Amino acid sequence: MPLALYALAAGAFGIGVTEFVIMGLLLDVSEDLGVSISAAGQLISGYALGVVIGAPLLTIATGNWPRKTVLLALMAIFTLGNLACALAPDYWTLMGARIITAFAHGTFFGVGSVVATGLVAPNKKASAIALMFTGLTIANILGVPFGTWLGQAFGWRATFWAVTLVGLAAFAVILALVPRSRTAPEKSDLRADLTVLRRTPVLLGLATTVLGYAGVFAVFTYIAPLLTEISGFKEAAVSPILLVFGGGLIAGNLLGGKVADRWLVPAVLGSLVVLALVLATMTFAIHSRVMAVIYVGLLGAAAFATVAPLQMWVLEKAQGAGQSLASSFNIAAFNLGNAAGAWLGGAVIAHGLGLGSLTWVAALLPLAALGVAGLALRLDRTPALGEPASIRS
Repeated sequence: MPLALYALAAGAFGIGVTEFVIMGLLLDVSEDLGVSISAAGQLISGYALGVVIGAPLLTIATGNWPRKTVLLALMAIFTLGNLACALAPDYWTLMGARIITAFAHGTFFGVGSVVATGLVAPNKKASAIALMFTGLTIANILGVPFGTWLGQAFGWRATFWAVTLVGLAAFAVILALVPRSRTAPEKSDLRADLTVLRRTPVLLGLATTVLGYAGVFAVFTYIAPLLTEISGFKEAAVSPILLVFGGGLIAGNLLGGKVADRWLVPAVLGSLVVLALVLATMTFAIHSRVMAVIYVGLLGAAAFATVAPLQMWVLEKAQGAGQSLASSFNIAAFNLGNAAGAWLGGAVIAHGLGLGSLTWVAALLPLAALGVAGLALRLDRTPALGEPASIRS
């Protein structure tokens, strides 16, 4: 794998820390800025909204730029956004800075996926995407715990100062390692690019992503109360157990990319089946401490095993005009799934079904995603099941 992919992973690492570290700093932020914890929690929703809105807007706005220039501009936005977070004097300034920072998120992963697939041989494209997303998984294992500790020890602003430095470092390695395209960038035609959203396979691919990831976050959002109230762990045990989840993320991400390189369609369908099975059987496993830890790792692996196959699938369905736009929309779809899953999980708890029902309800979502994917395959007869990704157009 070329060094440029590790530069993309560095950018993904910084973005991953920024997105998730706020979860561990909500109490610190609420106390410092004089807002409720629920208001501080809206900083997470605001970020997700920024990803959903910013992904298509920035991708369209930078459509005629060389892709390396786009990546550098996005890392500049990311860095300045985190600097603004560190300096924010009040809650609403922090919210605005978070949204601005989020604008870089979707387009970075969308354009980065296109760049990554262009750096490798056709039979390694999904693995290239998976390697870039490894930065996001490492952020969950190392960056987020360290950022949380740093914020709790030295104030939440210290975390954003640290992430600002990560952004500067990522900018430098992308500048040094990502090659410029030898050919002039294709002229972007907005009308032509937007026609990608009229392709039924692309829309069904996006819907598959939303449903699959909604299932993951319907459970993961409430993993702490699941582990403490049902499995019987003490609160101090939650963070170490989440390291197991992070290990699963890395393993599942790389495995999903490897399988998708050879058999893209089976990788998409198979990863959704595995995710549904893990969520469904977790209903029983969560009552045993040992099995709960094992299943937290399995959930991480099953969740991220879907990422590279789904991203690669949408890229293939968007061949030609609008590929970067469709790729960015798929990143937005992941975040929309996150928000929808968290809402659904809260609704399940609020309507009296209880924490114990979260896992089996969540399992219905990847099954629905599987149905949507099956419909997409039925409508699009060109790829045959099991046909290697490298020989499909």
